[in-house]
Amino acid sequence: MSMIIPVLLVFFFVIIYFTVKGLKKNKENVSNIEVFIFVLYMLSFLLFGVGLITHGNQHTDAIDPVDLECYIPFGGKHIITLIVYFLFFNLSAGFIWIKGHKLPPLSLVFFLIFLFIGIVVNSTILIQVTTHNTETLDVYKENIGTFLLVFTPALSLIIAIGLLIKIIKEEKTQAKSKTYKNKFLNYCNSVLANRFNESVWALLLFIPVFIVITIVLLLFGQDVNSITKVFTETTTWAFSQKMHPPILDHKGHYLCTVAAKGDPKIVKPIRLGKRHKNIIIVNRQLQIANAFEEMITDISPKLHRFIRRNYDKYGYNLSLKINSKMGSNITYLLMKPLEWIFLISLYVLCVNPEKKIDNQYQL
Repeated sequence: MSMIIPVLLVFFFVIIYFTVKGLKKNKENVSNIEVFIFVLYMLSFLLFGVGLITHGNQHTDAIDPVDLECYIPFGGKHIITLIVYFLFFNLSAGFIWIKGHKLPPLSLVFFLIFLFIGIVVNSTILIQVTTHNTETLDVYKENIGTFLLVFTPALSLIIAIGLLIKIIKEEKTQAKSKTYKNKFLNYCNSVLANRFNESVWALLLFIPVFIVITIVLLLFGQDVNSITKVFTETTTWAFSQKMHPPILDHKGHYLCTVAAKGDPKIVKPIRLGKRHKNIIIVNRQLQIANAFEEMITDISPKLHRFIRRNYDKYGYNLSLKINSKMGSNITYLLMKPLEWIFLISLYVLCVNPEKKIDNQYQL
């Protein structure tokens, strides 16, 4: 697995190299700025993919934030619609960039339509990925990797606007002088040139083409409003309208592992208790630790989140290693000094410390 990523990176950069080389041969007067933007755009796809590694779960999945899992900003089967418009946008941008005003007028109009649709879609994506509310995920507060999702839609917008400006400038002066051997193309060109320029025709045909694409996508199992559902049928993002299931049961005190697996004479289980609808074995050490955490939450929620985040980050990995009676016994004894500190803190800061301790993990 460790070798796959370097190999993919080498493969990715080889593709960029040969693509740039091919562009310089087929496109006249390609500037270094254009090449730089193209390479940057290609790299943004790589960053986007890396961002999705930790944001790949659908809103219906229960996740474990301790493992840095989070939810994808695009919803379920509707992603197909997004991919289709993404492909149309990039193909159109590529043709307009390479051929520009040399394209036939009808082709140029349709490419511009998909460029306009791409501007709308990429603007929506940008808003979607820049607003990420992870309050319901408890430990997942850092929004790790979300900034990697920003570059592709942001660069798409910059490229699309740049191409539109370029086409408007070029076509305004050159459309009227074009002639074609094909009578139909020549007639279409004269209509476009005499009445409107291509960018205006693209705006006028925006809705009809959008409807046609939607009808075609319906044949492939997409919904009429898949282009909106792809953003709304998500959770934790800007346009999300769905709620995710409760997070997996790694939120809590991993000391319950100690209470469950240790020698009863040492870890001293008291009774059964309930944590997140699950029955667990409770000992006094677990009660005191949870009462202390509850007290910290009351005093400073921010401090509690910081402690909780780090405890979950390392506590879960530790709990996986406590898989024997001896391991539980040793962990219980090592935790004793902390238990005493927690208990003293509770007696110093709480009015009824024993009541708070006894209330932990009640059935």
